[in-house]
Amino acid sequence: MMNMMDGSHNGWMMGGMGFFPILFWLLIIVGIFFVFKSITGSKTNESALDILNKRYAKGEIDNETYQRMKKEINGDKA
Repeated sequence: MMNMMDGSHNGWMMGGMGFFPILFWLLIIVGIFFVFKSITGSKTNESALDILNKRYAKGEIDNETYQRMKKEINGDKA
């Protein structure tokens, strides 16, 4: 009968135990990377005119406000 405490399985157990901390930290690093990427990736390079057009299309501003703001963005003097 083999005794479990005789050290015959300690090599495998220690090898397996060493894998999980590495996996844990790897998952933490990958998670931080994706959180950082989602935060920084949410910012787009939309121009002011693009944003204005979207606001007008959504009905957030009326035509008069849209025309006035469009002129200001384009640098036209009213």
